[in-house]
Formats: sequence, C-alpha cells, structure tokens
Amino acid sequence: MTPPTKDQLEARLHYPLGATMPEPGQAMEVAPGVKWIRMALPFALDHINLWLLRDAIDGVEGWTVVDCCIDRPESRAQWEQVFENALEGLPILRVIVTHMHPDHIGLAHWLCEKWSCRLWISATDYNAARIGSHSTTGFGGDAAAAFFATHGMGDPESLAQIRKRSGYYPSLVPAVPAQYRRLLDGQTVAIGGHGWRCISGFGHAPEHIALYCENLGVLISGDMVLPRISTNVSVYDQEPEADSLTLFLDSLDKYLPLPESTLVLPSHGKPFTGLHERIEQLKDHHTDRLAEVMTACSEKPCSAMDIIPVLFTRALDLHQITFAMGESVAHLHRLWFSGQLTRDQASDGTYLFSAAPLTPS
Repeated sequence: MTPPTKDQLEARLHYPLGATMPEPGQAMEVAPGVKWIRMALPFALDHINLWLLRDAIDGVEGWTVVDCCIDRPESRAQWEQVFENALEGLPILRVIVTHMHPDHIGLAHWLCEKWSCRLWISATDYNAARIGSHSTTGFGGDAAAAFFATHGMGDPESLAQIRKRSGYYPSLVPAVPAQYRRLLDGQTVAIGGHGWRCISGFGHAPEHIALYCENLGVLISGDMVLPRISTNVSVYDQEPEADSLTLFLDSLDKYLPLPESTLVLPSHGKPFTGLHERIEQLKDHHTDRLAEVMTACSEKPCSAMDIIPVLFTRALDLHQITFAMGESVAHLHRLWFSGQLTRDQASDGTYLFSAAPLTPS
C-alpha cells in the first residue's frame, strides 16, 4: 500500500485560522490574551513562530514572550516593529524559551536587557546555550568533524568545512543572559491569570519545555509537535552514544492525555487541532523509517552516511547533511540499543551497523 503523502497527512489536521498569518512586525490574537508573531529565518526552514502572552507580574501589566528568533539585524528590526504595533503600550515582563536552539534563544539576551526582565528556561538548555555561545554545540568544529568521520563522512572538503564552522552557534546566539529562572517538568507557571503547565521533552533538545494551559485549551508545543514537518531528532558529538529517537518518541506520549481539541501552537507551521492524530503520524513516520534502516542494514553493514539516502530522498547541501547525519545516527542507535542491530568499528574507524543474528528459539 502506498504511504500517504505529506499533503494527505496534513489534510487530517484542522487549521482554525485557515491560511491567515500575522504580517511581519505584527501580531495576531489566536486565543484570549495569546498573540502570534511570525519572523523570517535565513534557512531552508524560513520562519519561526513566537508568542506573546498577556501577563501581570508584581502588579505590573505587560507581556510574557515565548521564544525569541536568532540574533541578526533583521530580527531585531522585526521585534522593534512588534514593540510599536503589538504591545498596546505595555512592557515585556518575562522571556520564556522552550529550548536552546538558536532560533529560539538567539535574542533572549537582547530582549532581557532591553526590558530589564528575566529569562525562564530549563536548566539543561540554559547551560547548553551558555556553553554553545562560547564554542560549538555540534554544528561545527574539530569535534563535530571527528564525530561525522566515525560515522562514514569521508569527503575531506566537507570535513574541512565543518571544522571551519566552529563559530556557527555563537554567530546566531552571541550571548545568553547571565541569570535565569528554572523551568521544571510538571511546574505550573502563572501567566495572566492562567496556569501554564510545563511539559518536558527530550530527543530534539537537551530538555525542551512545552507549555499547556487547560483553561484556554492551548499547547505551546515548541518544536516537539509540528504540523507538517517531522521534528529533527539527532545525535551529536557531545553525547555520541545517545538514544535520542527513543527519548523523543517516549516524550510524545506525555501529550496524549491532553484533549484532542487542544489548539497546538507550534514553532513552525500554523496553529492546528488534531494533536493525537499528529502524534500518531509522527510515530508512524519513524516506524517506517526504522523499518527502512533495518532493511538496509540487513543487506550489508551500513554507516550513518550510508543511511542518509535511505532516510532522505532529496538532494541535501552540507548544512542539511549535518542534520541528516544526526538523524541517521539516531535511527541506527534506536535499533542498536534495542538489540536489533550490532555495531562494529572498521579498520578506518568508521562505525558499521548490521542486523543482529537471530537468536535460536
């Protein structure tokens, strides 16, 4: 049977706002006291959704910001337009960041300094971002090149380019606020008279925090649940034997108790309903990819580089290949940790994965 296309899967979801989206520098209300901002990114994934939540702290009326965009002049300019057009003359009182990836935390330092407010984030992602803003976090540098080499990337030019990219993360996140307030799984944050429950998620980022408001029936899902694309789930050089895909799939189960009518506010794409349907789609997607990886490794020992064309049929540039390598390792590791694959190291240091021998019954 032919698997459904992305368009067919997306048709099973509902977009309450249709094709309507906020204009650059503007905000659109999507629920009482909740505004949607959409900012441009200079990547293949060309936008990020940010959120304004009406709030009051210590008797002062204002807004809580959720996520920030990368630090570049164009992003700051869009924020300046938002300050003028969408804040209703009120200040920003708090900055919440769902996780440490550049498009989410890049401008947190600027917003917190500009509005004299505090950053709220998980401790794991705060410290990862602090380290990353002074070095690399797996997107470049010698350690990343060595990691990719052990998983089958042998092209000297590609490895040289990766070594040169040691400043990738700090170029987008030049600083992180010196102080923060910790967000924890299960914690309820009072925002504008509503309780927002923190739901931790793993596999995409070290300790991603989504926010759910039962009163409003709204989930700010960050990158954990996206309506059209599948979340990037990768293994990086800092934790080279992580089982990221298992962590991600287990994390999805934490959203199943939420009502199917929940309005999901994702970091990419449009607000939608159909949370349970989307979770099932994501799980089916990875089940299918794992089966394909298993078939490939049953035919011959495979490196992660060998698995990239199994998982990705389109042409990829080097930037995309770095993410694809992480995804390939994540799929191989799930099968390896579950005992379905074995791992051996070739004479050149490359890890090769093969189907585990059948155990006699």
